Amino acid sequence: MQPMSAFVDAAYVLATTATLPLWGWRMISKGKHRTDWAARFGQGAVLASPGVGGRLLIHAVSVGEVNAARGLIQATSAHGDVVLCVTTDTGYARALQLFGQRIPVVRYPFDIGFAVRRFLNRIAPTQVALIELEVWPNFMQACTQRGIAVAVVNGRLSERSFSSYRLGRALLRNMFAQLQCVAAQTQAYADRFIAMGVAADRVQVTGTMKWDTAQVCNSVDGAQSLADELGIDLRKPLVVAGSTAPGEEAMLHAAMPEGVQLLCAPRKPEWFDGAAAAMPGCVRRSANNAHTSNPAATRFLLDTIGELQKAYALATVVVVGRSFDNLHGSDMMEPIALGKATLIGPRYGDFQHTAEKLIEAGGLRVTSRSDLVRDLAQLLHNPQLRSEMAAAGRAVIAQEQGATARHVAMLKNMRVHPPFLHTMLQAEVTHV
Repeated sequence: MQPMSAFVDAAYVLATTATLPLWGWRMISKGKHRTDWAARFGQGAVLASPGVGGRLLIHAVSVGEVNAARGLIQATSAHGDVVLCVTTDTGYARALQLFGQRIPVVRYPFDIGFAVRRFLNRIAPTQVALIELEVWPNFMQACTQRGIAVAVVNGRLSERSFSSYRLGRALLRNMFAQLQCVAAQTQAYADRFIAMGVAADRVQVTGTMKWDTAQVCNSVDGAQSLADELGIDLRKPLVVAGSTAPGEEAMLHAAMPEGVQLLCAPRKPEWFDGAAAAMPGCVRRSANNAHTSNPAATRFLLDTIGELQKAYALATVVVVGRSFDNLHGSDMMEPIALGKATLIGPRYGDFQHTAEKLIEAGGLRVTSRSDLVRDLAQLLHNPQLRSEMAAAGRAVIAQEQGATARHVAMLKNMRVHPPFLHTMLQAEVTHV
């Protein structure tokens, strides 16, 4: 074991021990103790050795990163050996749903020295692409020692994260300096990566791949079945609230005009029961024979993973959650790409650059708890306004797309660049 790895492991042990009562209780109370512990410690199936073209390992933390990387994964896996690794249970389930029949999907290990080494021995990547950030000291050190080139793609270093990292910048600079390249979403993010120790000539601004994954279409397969199975009456207006957080369901329930249906899709499974309690009499998607459980229902709960796009396709108006309190927003591109008039709350810092472009063009509106009733009523009763918002938002999406191709080019030019990446670059990269 290298001295730095031993130091990091010791720090992890001390921190884990000191906070055990807090995180242990949270894991048990939220059911997160039921997970693949062996994989989290680096165990699992050993993959065949990569061929002459090498192997690209793409790491996405959870559902959002998996969705954002869809175009990159499709483009790279079409021309070479690609493995996708994911951290969270929900992200892993989503990755299997999207790519389980095409490429290996594995768990990302804890950043403990032996677990990382065991994981890399099994997977044997020659290149690694980290989605958005996810730079960990033991993983970076192990990759550097093995000559594995590591890049951050779709890079995002928020002001909040940057403020935390700056406190330990003296210790973290070497870790960031080991990155071969960073493709940052914005110049502000690029500047923060450079401030953390990445060489300026290794950082470029490519935009966000999330624009590429926004599917501009008017219908979604399975949407009608979702409505039928829940008992949603599509002759009546429907507000769909996606990625909601605790407290927002009750707010939305109270804000609905009479006769308007509401479907809420909480961001995390551990929030499902609380959301159901906030909407008395709601029909839950997970219930057997949901559509017959309450035929007169006007409140619906999407307590499943991977069906939010179907729900958005049914909406008259969309509200994107985690934006009314202190959770810094959620992705608003998907409903806008589907032509839906979309509202967000005032707290959208994690998606500030994206939101600002859409707001400026008139394709997205910001509301507040106090204005929500008024703003919902205005959109629900004004189809012309909804149509104008949809057109403006879709125009922004079309203008901003293309980041996936720029990421492919960056990976091709990394220090280690297997032939399949060169071949892949020549192919036409289309967004998903």
